[in-house]
Amino acid sequence: MMEEQDDSIITLTDEEGIDHDFQLIDIISLEDNEYAILQPVDDEEDEAIILKIVRDAEGNPVEFVDIEDDEEWERVADTWEEMMGED
Repeated sequence: MMEEQDDSIITLTDEEGIDHDFQLIDIISLEDNEYAILQPVDDEEDEAIILKIVRDAEGNPVEFVDIEDDEEWERVADTWEEMMGED
């Protein structure tokens, strides 16, 4: 489940019903899909997570889902690393 608080903070609810706030770092478009790069707000470490964005018929984001396919995850992670290297 996804709830937007403002343009950069997103609250996700885990399977146990616990809310977690994430900073939206970037959105990557790759192979007709979009992926969100999110960093936990309350995490002291600098580790981001990558989730696939699911949109409704009108194109509004309705859900973030785990990337189940290892190859797909690697392609997105490699793209993100290349983008970070360019900055």
